[in-house]
Amino acid sequence: MTTTSSLPTDPAGAAAGTDPRPGRGPFAPALRGRGGYLAMAGFWLATRVMMAGFLLHDFHGTKFVGVEIQIYQNWYNVLITGTMPHNDLTWQYPPGAAGVFLAPDLLPFLTYFQAWVALTAACDALIAIGLVRAARRSDGSMAGAVLWLAALPLMLSMPFTKIDLQVTLFAVGSLLCLRFRPKLAGVLAGVGAMIKVWPLLTLIGAPRGKTTRDVILSAVAACAALLAVFALFFRDTLGFLGNQGNRGIQIESLGGSALMFAKFFGFWHGKMNFQFGAFEYVGPYVSSVARLSLLLTALGFLGLLLWRVKSKRWTTATPLDAALCAVLLFTVTSRVLSPQYLMWLLGIAAVCLTSRHTTQRPIALLIAVSAGLSIVIFPLMYGAEILHGTGFGTFLLCTRNALLAIAAVWSGVRLWKATVSPRPEAESGAADRAKVSQH
Repeated sequence: MTTTSSLPTDPAGAAAGTDPRPGRGPFAPALRGRGGYLAMAGFWLATRVMMAGFLLHDFHGTKFVGVEIQIYQNWYNVLITGTMPHNDLTWQYPPGAAGVFLAPDLLPFLTYFQAWVALTAACDALIAIGLVRAARRSDGSMAGAVLWLAALPLMLSMPFTKIDLQVTLFAVGSLLCLRFRPKLAGVLAGVGAMIKVWPLLTLIGAPRGKTTRDVILSAVAACAALLAVFALFFRDTLGFLGNQGNRGIQIESLGGSALMFAKFFGFWHGKMNFQFGAFEYVGPYVSSVARLSLLLTALGFLGLLLWRVKSKRWTTATPLDAALCAVLLFTVTSRVLSPQYLMWLLGIAAVCLTSRHTTQRPIALLIAVSAGLSIVIFPLMYGAEILHGTGFGTFLLCTRNALLAIAAVWSGVRLWKATVSPRPEAESGAADRAKVSQH
């Protein structure tokens, strides 16, 4: 078992003819230099103005998603009194989320709505800048920045109306810092976890040894410090825990699509209710589906722990690939799987693509397609097709979730093959020759 905390460049990649010079990945010729960066900045500005414009000019329900910001403002009105809105069953966030909902105060010259959109757009820009900077590393590729710039607009106005883009910024930042500043990576993951828990998953692939100790200790320290601060200034900081356990099967989840499929063909006769801020299924076998989802989540993480113990070959991309696999497993087996979760996946997939050694390129493509389908599901077809369980709505949801399930399994298989499975003799010989030539 390899126990080193360093991440060598993959010799097999060198053997295959990978150019070790920075910026020689896909899209490099067109995007290299000042002209390329200006083109990317112009594309970002044009697409983000379009995304924000959907909030002002309704397009098949795209303006409706802006209602979420009004909910955030209602929570803001409670938070400024020094208490968490725990009496609201839709409040299901760790205490760090309070800081995000209070953040529009940083722009007092704007309305809450305007400040929220502006700050979210700034987080989007920071992610793009981080991906571009990562592409300049010795094994870097512009493919990650291209994926983020091009795929996020597929979700229309939704990214600017949810808290998920801010959380994705911390997760992306953590992964981009993991290689050179592991303590900072741990802090960013810890802060992200205090807003939504999932950024801690990005640490599953931290290199063994000192790096793992550094990221875990700094993440725990960041969580503890933030919890102490919010406990000092707010009442009932842990009240959100009571609003989590009773959640059922949201209709957009993998289990929900299975129930929708069964209902459409007459095999299941439950119904849906609006509860916990979402439409969920109620009726026979729902509790069993919920337990199965939790079981699949647990099995997925046991598989990841087994991978971590048995993995032998690590490259600079391995921590990134492992993070995407972990977040995919968490997302696909979730009882919720809201459309905004695709922002998490796009962000982590984009980080993977900043390395030319990643194994996750086809998974990133599946995620981008799933993001496009997600916005069709909600809000474009939500009221007309999804809530009524029509044939087209059932097809859309089952297709999106099938793609994500395939992506999760495929991601794990590719990660396992790249790091655990024995290499063919010819490939091992080529890798050894490449290693010798490097020296």
